[in-house]
Amino acid sequence: MDIQLKKGLLEFCVLTVLRKSDSYGYQIVKDVSDCIEISESTLYPILKRLESNAYLETYSVEHNSRLRKYYRITEKGKNHINEFLNDWQQVMNIYHFIKGGNESE
Repeated sequence: MDIQLKKGLLEFCVLTVLRKSDSYGYQIVKDVSDCIEISESTLYPILKRLESNAYLETYSVEHNSRLRKYYRITEKGKNHINEFLNDWQQVMNIYHFIKGGNESE
């Protein structure tokens, strides 16, 4: 898969995981990896970017005497997913057009 396409899709995969429930870095990696490969070193810049765009917010919870940073999707983040899904329908139309064009060859 093209690296730029994968990079863009990862943001929506992360937001989708957080739409289901709040989570922390390691768990997000595990959940997203069910769909697309991701490492922690790839995840944290994505989380930072999503937070700076107000698509998610953070809070800390004590776990085993240490603070664990949790991420929560915002309404703006949920709207971002919906916009992506609307745009994706246009991408699928283009895909079907291209694929249909290949059938006549």
